Amino acid sequence: MQQPTSRPASTSTRPGPSPRPHQVNTQTKVIDTIHGRILCIADIRGHLSALNDRAREVDAKAVIHTGDFGFFEASSVERIHDRTLRHLTMYSPLIPSAQRQHLLSPENSLATIRQTLTISMLSEFPLLLSGQIKLQVPVFTISGACEDILLLEKLRTGAYDIENLHLLDEATTRCLDIGGIKLRLLGLGGAYVPHKMFDNGEGNATIAGGNGTIWTTALQIGELVDTAQRVYDPTETRLLVTHASPGREGILTSLGLFLKADLTVSAGLHFRYASSWNEFSVQADYDAFRSKLRAGKDAFYRVWDTVKSQVNAVIDDQQRVLLDKALAVVDRVPLAIGHPAPGGGPPATEDPAWKNCWNWNLCDAAYGSLVLDIKEGRVSAELKSQGFNYAYRRTATPTTQPTPTSIKPPLPPQTATSNTPNKVPTPAPAPDRVTLQEIDALSSPQAAPSTSEPRSGKETPPVAKLNGSDSATASTPGSVEKDKGERGSEKTEKFRAKKKERKERDRDRTERDASRDAVPEGSSGEKKDDASATATPPKPELDTAGSSAPGSDGGPLSPRTDSTGTRTPTSRKPRRHPWTLFVRLPGPTEETELRNFFGEAKDGITRVTFPGPGPYSGRDRKIAYVEFGEEEAMKAGLEKHAEKINDGLVEVSRAVERESRDYGSLRGGRGRGRGAFAARGLSAAGLVRGGAPKTNGNGEA
Repeated sequence: MQQPTSRPASTSTRPGPSPRPHQVNTQTKVIDTIHGRILCIADIRGHLSALNDRAREVDAKAVIHTGDFGFFEASSVERIHDRTLRHLTMYSPLIPSAQRQHLLSPENSLATIRQTLTISMLSEFPLLLSGQIKLQVPVFTISGACEDILLLEKLRTGAYDIENLHLLDEATTRCLDIGGIKLRLLGLGGAYVPHKMFDNGEGNATIAGGNGTIWTTALQIGELVDTAQRVYDPTETRLLVTHASPGREGILTSLGLFLKADLTVSAGLHFRYASSWNEFSVQADYDAFRSKLRAGKDAFYRVWDTVKSQVNAVIDDQQRVLLDKALAVVDRVPLAIGHPAPGGGPPATEDPAWKNCWNWNLCDAAYGSLVLDIKEGRVSAELKSQGFNYAYRRTATPTTQPTPTSIKPPLPPQTATSNTPNKVPTPAPAPDRVTLQEIDALSSPQAAPSTSEPRSGKETPPVAKLNGSDSATASTPGSVEKDKGERGSEKTEKFRAKKKERKERDRDRTERDASRDAVPEGSSGEKKDDASATATPPKPELDTAGSSAPGSDGGPLSPRTDSTGTRTPTSRKPRRHPWTLFVRLPGPTEETELRNFFGEAKDGITRVTFPGPGPYSGRDRKIAYVEFGEEEAMKAGLEKHAEKINDGLVEVSRAVERESRDYGSLRGGRGRGRGAFAARGLSAAGLVRGGAPKTNGNGEA
């Protein structure tokens, strides 16, 4: 039944017109009877000139393409649905990246995209049709999910004929004589969409589609089975080419069993890695394999049971034959091992395809391909994938989980009346801390006032109350002496523990966080923890807002009013990448400008960092660290020293670790590190253990 020119929107119950009088379009093409290589590739997306380059790179005698070839011409653009057009814009390799970002920006409507796009931005097929591009080797392709159905019909009917381009469909097959085997190519194009299995869209035969998309139908599967049966030759090796993956769709796995396929090649998943498998390698056992096929069957029949009566009312006799063949594919679920065969035959055994049929699912052409190397009857496979880039992990900020070298030693046991001290500053003093008034007066002039009651004048003058106590009762002389002895012992233990921590920090200094590590020599960008490196030996935990917290790295800190609770723990990092350059720029510079500044060496750059978080990152992007993937690229970048960028000279030097620099003598830190001055004052006054600070000549205590 022929479709009228103007028709209502397609429905899932209209299988479409009868297929054209069936005549199998088959040819045998001799590629190379001794040795040949076939390039298998997916989703070239209209970049057709690249096919010749890819084939030449691997010395391929032929190309098999698994869909999304780019079957569009100038008149196709107006027929493409808005959502499909945006998808094509997003992934077309023919649109420059900057232009693509502009087109897809939120301020551009779909109407703007449609007015801007031209066919040259979506596909080179018009150039192929006009002869400006010629295919150097035979290319065998199926239709993909995004193609123009009307253009495909012109190719199927012969209205368009292009040298070396062969469209595989349900009625067209090819046999290649190559490498000592006869390779039979069977193709099923389009996306697999279960609810559209009985919708023909704008197609005039069993192939279906519309609005720039293509999908598979039940009648298409039936006609492919009929074609395969007509050309069946047990001496051939059968290769099934599909756009959807048999690894995901049980119906396509059943189709491979029914067609006695030895190999399958598919696409449609758009992964960065290609995959290779047989069902035995990915299924737990034979019953799991059967369960996959039953799941595909059940999904099909849920749709079929809904539309069966409507489809039966409109199909003709020829369509009925094809539909019955499609239903036979769906029902192709092997019997369980040992189950009696229908009609009293021998018990069922494993289907050989469970182990013998091999499958490949390809990544997009931009990320990899498959080469079948065929020689003396053996089919070897070379699978290439670009994959993921994990280089970022080499310099990623590590987690703050404690490591064996960063775990702090436990604090000494507390008295029976003490609680375990917290490792973070808190608004109120912890109950077990001792108030040291003589130190508070020097190191924290803005310390928070004591929470204890005013003295009544009856207490013994030298005796201090336990911090946090609200009791005004005077302490007895005996309890005072006992408390003083316990506090003295406790402070001694704390000093020893902190001294040990200090030694560990000095040893592990090179593993500090990158935000506090490796400041270039002579730079004014010292991190705030530099003060702790030159401070006096650690003092007891203090009872003021500006005092040291247990486990802190530096001396007493300046009073803070912005604390919201837990302080971020110190993290440890590996040493800096050995092929890193330090760059001092004349003014604020973007990463792209900096990369381009290195000229030919920019291809070797793996990472650009403007150090330090916050609004002063990289001193307003005037300081940067540039990492290279190899030493030669780094040396080439080093030669850019004293050249100009934005009319200013650029300083380029090797980045060195912190311990290899000379910071001078007792240089003060920044930010909260200014507490180091108070620490030196206390030490000089003899108010901390150890007396005045001693330096080693490098400004470190």
